[in-house]
Amino acid sequence: MNQKELGELRRRFRPDKSAISRIYGCFVNSNKEIIADLDESLGIMPQEEAEKYLSLLKKTLSGTLGKNLMDIVFSTQQVADSEECRLLAALRSSELKDGGARRALFEKVIASLDMTEGNYLILLAHDAYDVPHRGKDDELQADASDAVFSYIVCCVCPVKDGKTELGYFHGENEFHICTTGQTVSAPELGFLYPAFDDRAANLYNALFYSRSPADLHQEFIDAVFHTEAPMSAPEQKETFESVLRETLEDECRFDVIQSVHERLQEKIEQHKESRQPEPLDISPKEISGILEDCGVSQERTALFQEKCDERFGGSAALSPENIIDSKRFEISTADVTITVPPSQSYLVETRIIDGRKYILIPADEGTTVNGFDVSIQPDRDSAHGGE
Repeated sequence: MNQKELGELRRRFRPDKSAISRIYGCFVNSNKEIIADLDESLGIMPQEEAEKYLSLLKKTLSGTLGKNLMDIVFSTQQVADSEECRLLAALRSSELKDGGARRALFEKVIASLDMTEGNYLILLAHDAYDVPHRGKDDELQADASDAVFSYIVCCVCPVKDGKTELGYFHGENEFHICTTGQTVSAPELGFLYPAFDDRAANLYNALFYSRSPADLHQEFIDAVFHTEAPMSAPEQKETFESVLRETLEDECRFDVIQSVHERLQEKIEQHKESRQPEPLDISPKEISGILEDCGVSQERTALFQEKCDERFGGSAALSPENIIDSKRFEISTADVTITVPPSQSYLVETRIIDGRKYILIPADEGTTVNGFDVSIQPDRDSAHGGE
């Protein structure tokens, strides 16, 4: 799925836009026991309540593709004949009306999941999207439908205990201790099935959501999808840095890492400006080209590509936003850390002066120390010719 397709589905999660007629789910306590079932008509509940349910489900499609939102890919054998795909197909084809299929999914989730908050709510909904035709001008034509996209969306939301506060009691005209009720938090994880690829159903993919890019909940993915989770964004960054260190060795110079960061940052900015809906990716071969431009030997760049194939898999496509910190450029020594905006990283230089290594940044105007505007003068020895 790309950003445009994701946005198209997200816009449906309003009472007047979606074809969601019922909300299903269950409330699970810290002992993994179902203490309440949910089977509510969206049409007869108060609008504010309906909007709350839809808002929770919508968050399952939020975040960044490749970070919070990851493709789950099924093998051909799984789609043809597997317990997990049969269950997902039953949920979808019955529009979640199959109580046995719902219960089977709930049991899989409950058996696998350990939530730090303890109690949680599982929500399920089915939608049928009459996909409008997209004209040559890229505008949607609502009266010219191509197909109906039938899909289910599921999310798991922590339920937090209320806080003990002082509250005003009208009948007594006094303040007393009172406890607010339990509240449902934003989803911790969830999924959409099937994926909406090329504005049509792709039964070979599901879109998995995790609020934290660092925790993709492999136990949930194992139980529901029986497939390996994609490498998380922090894992991708750690693996990329490890491959660079191992392959460059003594050629891992400051200017090399600086150039790699600058070139990848440039690609990120260009992609944002282009407003391309497809996620940005870069191949290890392209990164090898950047390394060669920096003077890294062909032996090292070839080894880099080989190691990337081993760690990320053959024909890997890496997300620049996942393998560098696009928010900052940081240099650390044993005693000092310097952080600069990525767009200004070119200002940082290294020099060897009198046999000692230095990191230099220009300090012409606007220099402050603890909030004080200061000027930088030549030291006295320099001013007097070293006398």
